[in-house]
Amino acid sequence: MSDLNILTKIPELKYREPAIEVNAEEFRKVIASRRSVRVFTDKKIPEEVIQNCIDDALLAPNSSNLQTWKFIRVKSEAKKKELAKLCMNQSAARTASELIVCAVNLDQWKKVQKLMLEYFLENEKETGEKTPEGALTYYKKIVPLAYEQGPLGIIGKIKKLVITLRGLKGEVIPRKPTNKADMRVWAHKSCALACENLMLSMRAHGFDTCPMEGFDDARVEDFLKLGANEEVCMILACGERAENGVYSERIRMDKSLFYQEI
Repeated sequence: MSDLNILTKIPELKYREPAIEVNAEEFRKVIASRRSVRVFTDKKIPEEVIQNCIDDALLAPNSSNLQTWKFIRVKSEAKKKELAKLCMNQSAARTASELIVCAVNLDQWKKVQKLMLEYFLENEKETGEKTPEGALTYYKKIVPLAYEQGPLGIIGKIKKLVITLRGLKGEVIPRKPTNKADMRVWAHKSCALACENLMLSMRAHGFDTCPMEGFDDARVEDFLKLGANEEVCMILACGERAENGVYSERIRMDKSLFYQEI
């Protein structure tokens, strides 16, 4: 797979983006003060803040820039009440100023792949700079090869067989995704990164969130009229923290349980 050389070869590009100065202490404050808030006040979140937070979520890193996420803001009070019921009537859902459903679309990579190729073409017209061949190869060949599973997953099954045989020969090669389950994991990882961005952005704006997994998946997906290859990653309750909004101090186990060096 000589095309994979594009992952190791450093391209010659004119583009430069220096790292800007940031305040580590302020960033740490945002992370440390983010808590899962279970009770919110009646205060509304300004529209500008909501849109800023969604924009921040969309800046999250994601696999191959294929952006398989989907954010659904439930604005109607009646629909929020209905969604809260589907979230087991959790206090976080009932009292939230905003409910944002964070979902994934397993087929969206096909649309974004085409948009990326269109972007390269338009950028060439505007700047006169030719798109690196490696980038074109990646989106024209590697992306479909990596993520297309085919009808009834037949392409994925063939890929798995080929990958397994090549692995047995000692070749270092990506082993997944080769089925819908792999695709689900792949898409949810990117969506979860965006969810974290959204939660930290809310905290930076002075509001709080509660990422909820306690909901009736099937009914929520039906309620939102999601497609066959769309599913909910988590639901974020957002709002101003009430005095009794955090139920206990943060509990973390010893670092040695989760961290090692080799």
